[in-house]
Amino acid sequence: MEKSMREASLNDFTAVLASKAPVPGGGGAAALSGALASALASMVCALTAGKKKYTAYEDDLKRIAGRAEALRLALLADIDADAAAFEPLSKAYSIPKDAPERAEVMESALRAACEAPMGIARRCGEVIELLSELADKGCAIAVSDVGVGAQLARAALLSAGLNVRINIKSMTDRPHAAHCAAELASLETKYLPLADETYQKVLGRIG
Repeated sequence: MEKSMREASLNDFTAVLASKAPVPGGGGAAALSGALASALASMVCALTAGKKKYTAYEDDLKRIAGRAEALRLALLADIDADAAAFEPLSKAYSIPKDAPERAEVMESALRAACEAPMGIARRCGEVIELLSELADKGCAIAVSDVGVGAQLARAALLSAGLNVRINIKSMTDRPHAAHCAAELASLETKYLPLADETYQKVLGRIG
């Protein structure tokens, strides 16, 4: 795709995703899912703000909405960042295995290819945190959207993690690989249960 993937129509984006083109792939799909989750958080804030029953949460709603919008834009940017990072890696894999420069080029490309999905995972964790607040503070008519957002962000975090793991598996710098794996495990330990708790809280409010 010549233009930025985040500026493509949903039809164009998913058509290229469905093709054998190297990008977008799972990383871009994860970033889009995270962006959708953050957009839902913003929507719930917009629907709740100004309602008398939720006046006590007005400042919180403004804060959540502002952060959710920043995360939405960052996750959309991650779609292009992930694609840009994958291109050098795909070229590195095509370097003959006996080429003296292959190991260094491959290691550099693997590191870069880990950065975008790790960023996606971090941001999706933040989105889950925001949605967990909205499970209590969002208006009743939009509470189901909180649950949808939590599940999208949860799936996006796990999906981004798969991209991190497949890249660190091939790294020769094992201490760096271990550092990435540890951070990812920490994110999953912190945010996956929170996403599940948020979903259950939504179910409880729906009745």
